Amino acid sequence: MRADRLLALLLLLQNRGRMTAPELAAELEVSLRTVYRDVEALGASGVPVRSERGPAGGYSLMDGYRTRLTGLSDAEAESLFLAGMPGPARELGLGAALATAQLKLQAALPAGLADRARRLQDRFHLDAPAWFRDADPVPHLATVAQAVWEQRVLRVRYRAWGGEVRRELRPLGLVLKGGIWYAVAWTDGPASSPAPSPPPGPAPNNAPIPTRTYRISRLLTAEPTDTSFERPAAFDLAACWAESSRRLEARLHQGTARLRISPRAQRLLPMQFGAAGTRALADAGPPDAEGWVLVDLPIEAPAVAVGDLLRLGTEAEVLGPPELRTAVARTAAELAKRYAALP
Repeated sequence: MRADRLLALLLLLQNRGRMTAPELAAELEVSLRTVYRDVEALGASGVPVRSERGPAGGYSLMDGYRTRLTGLSDAEAESLFLAGMPGPARELGLGAALATAQLKLQAALPAGLADRARRLQDRFHLDAPAWFRDADPVPHLATVAQAVWEQRVLRVRYRAWGGEVRRELRPLGLVLKGGIWYAVAWTDGPASSPAPSPPPGPAPNNAPIPTRTYRISRLLTAEPTDTSFERPAAFDLAACWAESSRRLEARLHQGTARLRISPRAQRLLPMQFGAAGTRALADAGPPDAEGWVLVDLPIEAPAVAVGDLLRLGTEAEVLGPPELRTAVARTAAELAKRYAALP
């Protein structure tokens, strides 16, 4: 809306001082012609906008002028919780609201605090996605977010490991983990067999509220319905996610490998095995004369563990369990045989 744009223009000039027309056009994502019209409209409404020509020119407000139009809309107030994550805010459809909310907040702060806020923004940046991985496409994220907020049942098609499934979800929250969006939802299974909503009060006998986690990028369709549901009063998204992560780690790690690793592998372990590698390294035994140490590393199923451990190459030796050492030796022998002959 033009009124929102005029307010954003006014707050930009108040917070940043002199700005050129191209700078304003870039910030507001409009054309130069629109900036000229908006500046003229501000002047006609009584705002003392000063225009200066030349290389050092631009638009600025008369000295001492400050607007008091800094009230936040609902969307702007909500977006402030994503102030450190402009990328996720855009994915949720709150990018413009976040930018305007930050301008209003800066305008409402005293000069000293506003300057500190700008310096903080200039010096710290949060980049959520992991290295060397493209961001997941999340075309249905805004739909899921709206259903979370409005407590609406979603009818979805989802690409699971075993194939496509259809579900009716009662989405309770969204989680951004390592640059990947997940929905935590109460689910009733197939859409053809609806189940009652979760109870609005605490779960009986402090039992956990049954939920499932869905990766947003695997949603093929997401259709909001007219059916609403009661959000459980006892549901805690952060606690639910922590418990879900713990269960996933326990389910994935089916055993422990005893390894002898070199100094180089000690540097690689946290990078290749994450928190499990860091913990294993922290509990490592004393180094031998060559700097090698013994570690106990949680592993997944043997077939997965063989591939994971071979990533360490000759910098690690599997000491146990015996069946894992045998499997690694067999795979290494097959690789040596394959590469022994020239193509």
